[in-house]
Amino acid sequence: MTCTATPRSPIRSIARRPVAGKLAEYGFEVSRGLGVTGVVGTLRRGSSHRSIALRADMDALPIHEQTGLPHASSQPGMMHACGHDGHTAMLLAAARHAASRKDLHGVLHVIFQPAEEVEGGARQMIEDGLFDQISPDRVFGMHNWPDTAPGSVAAPDGAMMSAFGTFDITIAGRGAHGAMPHQSADPVLAASQIVSSLQVIAARNVSPLDSVVVSVTKIHGGDAYNVIPEAVKLAGTTRWFTPEGADLIERRLTEVAQHVAAGFECRAEVLHERRYPATVNDAGAARFVRDIAAGAGFAIASPPPSMGAEDFSFMMERKPGCYIWLGARKEGENPMLHSPRFDFNDAVLRDGIRLWNQLISGALAA
Repeated sequence: MTCTATPRSPIRSIARRPVAGKLAEYGFEVSRGLGVTGVVGTLRRGSSHRSIALRADMDALPIHEQTGLPHASSQPGMMHACGHDGHTAMLLAAARHAASRKDLHGVLHVIFQPAEEVEGGARQMIEDGLFDQISPDRVFGMHNWPDTAPGSVAAPDGAMMSAFGTFDITIAGRGAHGAMPHQSADPVLAASQIVSSLQVIAARNVSPLDSVVVSVTKIHGGDAYNVIPEAVKLAGTTRWFTPEGADLIERRLTEVAQHVAAGFECRAEVLHERRYPATVNDAGAARFVRDIAAGAGFAIASPPPSMGAEDFSFMMERKPGCYIWLGARKEGENPMLHSPRFDFNDAVLRDGIRLWNQLISGALAA
């Protein structure tokens, strides 16, 4: 998904031109079509076999922008509510600078990935042969993080963001006239109890020292004020950090939904899909980032892991790497990621470019 916005700085305006064309202009070898619209640029310098890959996501979200800003999205129902336009601009600028350097010895890959939001563009790029075409020693991804202050970097060892799943539950009952509820097996009432009962999974089935989330986010059923429907559908999201957590969620989702439904003479069908694995940083790669960032004058932040999810995890399942949060808090109103009022903090563009440049130097400079 793409989103057109009026540029607000010379750096940001880079992203208005096609990514592949800009990389070719800088002197990168360019591959297209991985994950449908993914782009990979490769820069080779000297004879060293050292190599790294840097990844930026570049999709938007199906949200109607409410910032009211002059540079707001011109596409109704689509906006960069997660700052991926800023990520693309930062990596393009770093790539342009790297191409001008004479002190690099090794291979730099820059990955511009589509469809991070829910659809798993990283997985699709891998399935289309990403790591058959390139074989970096390490991979790095970076995301703006409005919770932490500009000038700070978070790159902890181990788990950083949770795994992500979705579920769909269909409760089938027996419809009836709303004035004659005794003739029904009411799926609305059953669904209401299931929504409440699912919270027992996190509250009573998981150790308080572990973290899982089960959130019902959609309820659909019924068409008329005076008709009890035949069926109700629930849907939502799950989060976990360990495979055991995922197994427990799947088992208890089914058990709770089906047993509660049976108590109301209804039936429940449950489908749980594991979408993204947990984002787990390689300790060596994370230490490398922290050392480079501290040496470049960044403060090292230590926020707790997030129950949000990130499909960069698929890349780190294949290659050691590190996911980085770049401090991007705004003074005053500071809408969070995925808010219709979110606006990327342009003041941190140069922070991101500088950090990418320092990581390139640390990995590839002579």
